[in-house]
Amino acid sequence: MGKALIRKTKRKGNYRQWLAGILGVLFVVVCYQNMASLGDAPALGQLVGYAREGIAVSAWKNCMMAMLCEQKEAPLTLESFLMQKIEGFYPIYAFSQTIAEYDTQVESDLNAGMVAENEQESHKEKEEAQEQEEAAEKEKGKEENGQEEEEKEEKEEDKKPKGQEAKEEAAVAAKAAQEGKAVEIPREKLNDFDYLLQNFYQVDRTTTIDSSELNAQEMLGKDMKLKGSSENVQILIYHTHSQEGYAGSAPGDAGSSVVAVGERLTQLLTEKYGFHVLHHTGEYDVADRDNAYSYAGPALEQILAENPSIEVVIDLHRDGVAEGTRLVSEVNGKQTAQIMFFNGLSRTTANGNIAYLANPNLADNLAFSFQLKLAAEEYYPGFARATYLKGYRYNLHYRPRSLLVEVGAQTNTFEEAVNAMEPLADILHRVLAP
Repeated sequence: MGKALIRKTKRKGNYRQWLAGILGVLFVVVCYQNMASLGDAPALGQLVGYAREGIAVSAWKNCMMAMLCEQKEAPLTLESFLMQKIEGFYPIYAFSQTIAEYDTQVESDLNAGMVAENEQESHKEKEEAQEQEEAAEKEKGKEENGQEEEEKEEKEEDKKPKGQEAKEEAAVAAKAAQEGKAVEIPREKLNDFDYLLQNFYQVDRTTTIDSSELNAQEMLGKDMKLKGSSENVQILIYHTHSQEGYAGSAPGDAGSSVVAVGERLTQLLTEKYGFHVLHHTGEYDVADRDNAYSYAGPALEQILAENPSIEVVIDLHRDGVAEGTRLVSEVNGKQTAQIMFFNGLSRTTANGNIAYLANPNLADNLAFSFQLKLAAEEYYPGFARATYLKGYRYNLHYRPRSLLVEVGAQTNTFEEAVNAMEPLADILHRVLAP
């Protein structure tokens, strides 16, 4: 009876130990999962060691301490809690918080580069200032020498026989009169690029040009005479901006707009000078003025394809100026609107040459407008304003003799614009007639 009770008691004790062990293992697993979620879980090898050595109680204590610590940290904010865990897994994060207090290597290199660049700019400015001073000194010396030369020339002039200078001037005037010119512009002056630029051109700030493109000798050397006969169409006149009118013109009235001015030019070139002219009156700026050149391009291509004999293409416009500006000259006793020739250079100051607006006929375009401008200055002084140079192309690439002309402005009367067609037709005839 006593032995049976003892055996029974031992079995119960063994059961309890097994049960306690199982519960301990389960508890350790639960603790491990909890600690893993918190980031403080021991290595798996440690758990195996705990189980093997039978020190589940130690693991339980460790688990409890971790849980107690987490409970103590519970009052912390969620952000602080997460940052602590992140720092535990990624210790570099704690260091990264101090980066803002120091320059990174890249920033240091950048700052050093900027300092060096500033020093170079400062040095460059000093050099330029020194060069300017030296140039000023040289210029001063030249002026002094120039004054001496002028004095010598004056003395030489004084030595000339009386009346010789007057004879020379008279000879120039006689030659000009014989050719029907009002004045004769010495060709040697035109070879001076600065003189040429200042007296014949206005360059828009959006573009640039140099003596390689504005060479008077080369431009005058190009033959602008028409090669074909008048049996076929020789000249095309059209209007990218057909809606441009004049003071007193009714909006949309083609009879008092730049289109009617073009019709007058067509009449003069045809009836008086015998050219074969086609006047195209298509409208490309009615709905969208900004894209008128894009709309006009395909139409021009079709006209030129149908009339390959066309050698000259003229786009006739009316300029826009300040309301207080009057562009008027007197020609043959008539109040006449001034004209302005216009060239696009397919190049901007900011971006250089515009590849998608290339113009293989640019040199001929410039030569054509220059020869016309020179003729205007010699035959009708004051009639043509300075030729305007701007950055884009303006459909001037279809023919070598392509021309854009601004006839007066919105402040001119329609009559003044029509009067301008007589001298313009004469100038065209002088440059184009074989």
